[in-house]
Amino acid sequence: MRPAYRGGVRLRLLLRPSWLLLAFVTVAFAVTCFTLLAPWQFERNTERSATNAAVRASFDAPPAPIGSAPADEWRRVTLTGEYLPEAEALARLRTVQGNAAFEVLTPFRLVDGSVVLVDRGYLRPVEGVRVPQFAAAPTGRVDLLGRIRVNETTPRDAFDEDGRRQVYAIDPAVVGRAAGLDIRPGYVQLEESTPGVLGVLPLPQLEAGPFLSYALQWIAFGSMALLGLGYFTWREIRPGGALDTARPRRRSVAEILAEDEERDRVSGGTAGR
Repeated sequence: MRPAYRGGVRLRLLLRPSWLLLAFVTVAFAVTCFTLLAPWQFERNTERSATNAAVRASFDAPPAPIGSAPADEWRRVTLTGEYLPEAEALARLRTVQGNAAFEVLTPFRLVDGSVVLVDRGYLRPVEGVRVPQFAAAPTGRVDLLGRIRVNETTPRDAFDEDGRRQVYAIDPAVVGRAAGLDIRPGYVQLEESTPGVLGVLPLPQLEAGPFLSYALQWIAFGSMALLGLGYFTWREIRPGGALDTARPRRRSVAEILAEDEERDRVSGGTAGR
């Protein structure tokens, strides 16, 4: 007669270290999906949507003098003043349209005396990492057209290489500290046909991107992991499951071959008598 199924005894089989480890890893993966990976992709999707909205709005909004309108990123502004080429710096280790680049950062003194950092555009390195020759900023009073950008930050100071001041990020504080200038936060990215512009930096892609689908995928992965754990737990605690100690253990191929060899050896020894 088949022994009665004792649910309490079988549930205790789930307390085996191997099963507890599997359950811990599965739950940890699901929690990571729900609390870290999916929210991270949702946040990136929100940032991309906000950037796209700001760029679209700037297409229709007429440029305004800098300081006279809200300093929203990507807002088109006009500037009047003069370049300060002696305070110029190059942002290194940049990528523009998938290729390495330098970006030329030149402080610009406005007619009211304040100084703003202007990104004149990009240059392609020569000989791998060297700075190429490029046109100097025009002298005298000029009118510029550009877009407001939020500055980056870096703990590293400017340094000189190949006879030019270089920085690791577009940080007005770092450029100003190296040049002895008080540069206002943020910077202006020049538009095409503006005096002093070099390689025009492209606008961000106005596409939603894959971030929302990635977030939903991480939620699906976490859900499937928990569902899979629940299903296999239910299956294995049932009679005949893998956790059933009364169930015959499946022999490995190596064990079967070893038994065959032992049987042949015994048979051969018996026949030789």
